[in-house]
Amino acid sequence: MRSTASILHLDLDAFFAAVEQRDKPSLRGKPVIVGGTGGRGVVATASYEARVFGVGSAMSGREARARCPNAAFLSGRFHAYRETSTRVMEVLRDLSPLVEPLSLDEAFVDLSAADLPDLEVATVTEAGERLRRRVQEVTGGLTATVGIASSKFLAKVASELDKPDGMTVVPPGAELDLLRPMKVTVIPGVGPVTAERLRRAGIHTIAELELVSEDELVRIVGQAHGHGLWQLARAQDSRPVLAERETKSISVEGTYDNDLNDRKLMEGLLTRQAKDVGTRMRKNGFSGRTVSIKVRLHDFTTLSRSSTLSSPTDDGATIGRVARSLLGDLDTTGGVRLLGVGVSGLADWVQEDLFGETADEEEIEVVLPEPPRRSWPPGADVVHDDMGQGWVWGSGSGVVTVRFETAATPPGPVRSFKADDPALHRLEPPVES
Repeated sequence: MRSTASILHLDLDAFFAAVEQRDKPSLRGKPVIVGGTGGRGVVATASYEARVFGVGSAMSGREARARCPNAAFLSGRFHAYRETSTRVMEVLRDLSPLVEPLSLDEAFVDLSAADLPDLEVATVTEAGERLRRRVQEVTGGLTATVGIASSKFLAKVASELDKPDGMTVVPPGAELDLLRPMKVTVIPGVGPVTAERLRRAGIHTIAELELVSEDELVRIVGQAHGHGLWQLARAQDSRPVLAERETKSISVEGTYDNDLNDRKLMEGLLTRQAKDVGTRMRKNGFSGRTVSIKVRLHDFTTLSRSSTLSSPTDDGATIGRVARSLLGDLDTTGGVRLLGVGVSGLADWVQEDLFGETADEEEIEVVLPEPPRRSWPPGADVVHDDMGQGWVWGSGSGVVTVRFETAATPPGPVRSFKADDPALHRLEPPVES
């Protein structure tokens, strides 16, 4: 913990849903849910208007619809989220060279590396307010909540206190006064299991947790969590803001337009991905011991399996052979929408011929099924030759309904077309280089 409140945590408010409301004027001020569009899908983000009804992230789409049946359920436009996130991260780096992104919508910033006259509370507060205004400008109106404190832990806690569109600065010396009344679940890593163990011991708040000795806490929750909880209950957190994290893994994955059911095709895709992983590892001078695969099923259930080799490798054929064997342990009969291969446990040396000669291994042919000529997921960007740009309101039974509006227009008209209308086109996101 520092002697100054010089670590800032920024969290964009209801980010995915906010981007959709920005780009779709008719949805502003109304409940919007990103994700959960399929029968067994899950919610990625809910707007604050939807949260009033109890809708939250990771909730099933079925439950979200029961709670908020009048919400707009959208499939998501990740190119728009990435582009907006890039603008925000550039603003943060203009403030300080030490920025540690945690995801598309949140990051830590080290204000001690910023060009500020001092780190007094009034100075960092002004810097935080300027930052929030700047974020709103570059994103076209999105809001962010900011927390500023003497540690990462306190800054993240502070950024949850005045949502949405707020800011909390924790003055040095006031950390424990802020923490003590809070529930233990504000501490990272205190999930349902750990919280239940603490509850059985009569510990509900951080003030009560602070009274427990370190040895007793280890006995209650185990060695892995006990020491860390004991420190955080006393606001002890010295983790630095890391602008560049050490590379811990190299992976390649792909999401497919149609669910995959052909096991040979899946093996071929894993083989191709493994070859790409090996190429990237050699290019960067890495090898690794742990091969893993990621498989997302048709219902968005995500499975992962891994196997650790006796020595590091950077050979794509070896990685592919392990990946295919891991796939063999999984039930994919319902269909697969995403496959990925990764290698972790990185090292800078290689054990040659780990599995013997691999140069003559036969390449598995990969021929992906042709995607539908056009698909119309809810929320997708489209353009009509006569009506102009809009987004998919809904589709089914050979009909697609479009709301014609953009971020720069007022709420627009709704029109329906045949799904194969040659005048209606998907607006594809730009290809990333």
